[in-house]
Amino acid sequence: MSLDIKRPSINKTKKKTGFIVKMQLNNNNNRSGHNKRNLFFVFFRNYYRWVIWLFLSLYFFTSYFAGDQSSPSTTTTTSLLSNHLTSSSLPSRALIESSAILKPGGLFSGMKIYVYDLPARFNVDWVTASDRCASHLFAAEVAIHRALLSDSSVRTLDPEEADFFFVPVYVSCNFSTANGFPSLSHARSLISSAVDFLSDSYPFWNRTRGSDHVFVASHDFGACFHAMEDLAIEEGIPEFMKNSIILQTFGVNYKHPCQEAEHVVIPPYIPPESVRRAIDRAPANGRRDIWAFFRGKMEVNPKNISGRFYSKGVRTAILKKYGGRRRFHLNRHRFAGYRSEIVRSLFCLCPLGWAPWSPRLVESAVLGCVPVVIADGIKLPFSETVRWSEISLTVAEKDVKNLRKILERVAATNLSVIQRNLREPAFKRALLYNVPMMEGDATWHILEALRRKLDRSFRRSSVLSQ
Repeated sequence: MSLDIKRPSINKTKKKTGFIVKMQLNNNNNRSGHNKRNLFFVFFRNYYRWVIWLFLSLYFFTSYFAGDQSSPSTTTTTSLLSNHLTSSSLPSRALIESSAILKPGGLFSGMKIYVYDLPARFNVDWVTASDRCASHLFAAEVAIHRALLSDSSVRTLDPEEADFFFVPVYVSCNFSTANGFPSLSHARSLISSAVDFLSDSYPFWNRTRGSDHVFVASHDFGACFHAMEDLAIEEGIPEFMKNSIILQTFGVNYKHPCQEAEHVVIPPYIPPESVRRAIDRAPANGRRDIWAFFRGKMEVNPKNISGRFYSKGVRTAILKKYGGRRRFHLNRHRFAGYRSEIVRSLFCLCPLGWAPWSPRLVESAVLGCVPVVIADGIKLPFSETVRWSEISLTVAEKDVKNLRKILERVAATNLSVIQRNLREPAFKRALLYNVPMMEGDATWHILEALRRKLDRSFRRSSVLSQ
């Protein structure tokens, strides 16, 4: 059979054109010169949906990874300054388990950090002697060290390339006291010995007198290395550390001898796994049935120690005023599962102890309980980027007598707004340390703070002067 089908003119309809193509395909055996072309049409007619699906999949796949190369610094800062909406009153486990690992290339203005490989007596031996060394509230010194060792984007193995030098000395792991709290009596001599070792073994400390060197002092009053403020002030920061950068949990908004060195205020250490466990054990319906919560040391009759009273008497005032009140869940005794109480609470009281800061601040925030900060003049971690005023309450020490009225006013007005802000993923990540380091976590923010201090880099100043 032979059909003489002519090419349709331009004014023919699409339908008729399709018919002509079909006729040609059905009779392709009679047109051997067009076999290859006709086979292509047959294939396309039968499988065109799969072809289109394949190309669309490739397009979205490549678009995803192209978009992922945007600057982490810009992305994180933007999310910290915006509200994150969610329907659940419980923090998401995914916020803690995020796998957004930092990628090399352009991060922190190309900043490089050299981590000294000190003898084990300065760090590893302490962890070996006690597991608590890596998990208690002062363990930021361990977590930061491990995070830097695991990160190839910022760490350099060549000290000549380094902008900063990290000195990993663990001074919070001497649990030799009768009450089991860390002793700091050895801290000055241990760090001094480490500096002597660096001075004798490397040229980098001596050339800048340590101005591009970084220490961690995650104790009550930072590098003053004492738990009592008057004695901490009296002893002050060791002279050999005053020229360096100190990462410390202590911070106040006024002049203080224990922060008279270049420093970054960092969060205390809370094990991420403990946060996960608390979230897993939280009520499935997300109900918070505890109105105001505090568990910790509260003295009925505070002792006068060298003219000072624990917590400046604030915790005692809270106990006497609100102890036994139905809406206040106050307890003076330790309980290992106290984080399961935080995740059930609306307001979590964070009064000062001997020092202004406390791990309750981080625990409350990451578990969705509104932190009620009662510590005059405290400087909170990463205050340059974290909107603390939008996710916490600050009550003056003198106003604890009006605490119930203050909390009732907030509960009746903007509590839901504060809770919504507390659920912001970037904020939660900023307060937790991870190994390996994750984008936007506590170590990441420390590196961002160091980036703003690159004018202290000997390497960069040397390049500029040439």
